[in-house]
Amino acid sequence: MFDTTVPESCLIDTHCHLDAPEFAGRTDAVVGAARAAGVGQLLVPAVSQATFSSTLAMRARYGCWVALGLHPIYLDQHLDGHLDDLDRALALHQPDAVGEIGLDFYQPGLDPARQERLFVEQLRLARQHGLPVILHVRRAQDRVLKYLRQVRVEGGIAHAFNGSLQQAEAFIALGFRLGFGGAMTYSGSQRIRRLAATLPADALVLETDAPDIRPEWAQTEPNTPANLPRFLTLLAGLRGETEEKLCRILVRNSLSALGKN
Repeated sequence: MFDTTVPESCLIDTHCHLDAPEFAGRTDAVVGAARAAGVGQLLVPAVSQATFSSTLAMRARYGCWVALGLHPIYLDQHLDGHLDDLDRALALHQPDAVGEIGLDFYQPGLDPARQERLFVEQLRLARQHGLPVILHVRRAQDRVLKYLRQVRVEGGIAHAFNGSLQQAEAFIALGFRLGFGGAMTYSGSQRIRRLAATLPADALVLETDAPDIRPEWAQTEPNTPANLPRFLTLLAGLRGETEEKLCRILVRNSLSALGKN
């Protein structure tokens, strides 16, 4: 089980799909390995109405944090009534955030207009319930920023950030932290590494997006939260900071992003 309070010496994985099919039947082992590696907490975001129950089951079993939301990639699974279901679930289950929500203009076949309507309605629900949001932003940074300015929410995390410096600064100005993880491990990801190295430390959080965004050293197997310490080592090296100091900052950032301090 994860602790209710997270020591500053422990890492927080701010984005981990622990209920993903890749982990079926072995979540105990995945969590055990993460705990042994020094991960003190993780956030599990839902991706559809159908996964609300599996996400909440992770909280019940392991004490992890959860977010409930409708992911843009699964647009064909979302019915209009699922927004009402989300509203009721937020009131009943009191998750830590609304997510994973956002826009994806990279994957083909996803209706942009319907994505935007769904995103705006979920931002309104987040504001109504006083919750931060976990954002999926792919090839859509400026459009997401537009709606965040229109529907102000309690901040949150821009997951797997890969925008420009100017876009990073815009998210930060709106009270968001930026998630860095597996993509940062690739030597060819120069823009992401440059942002990770130069953005203010209090704007950053660590994540794995397990089982996705596999790190450079393990491209043929599912990503897991146990990789997070190596992400910390890399980030500290990029920034020229000690791991201990950076870990304390990242924990405080994660707690702040989720309204926990």
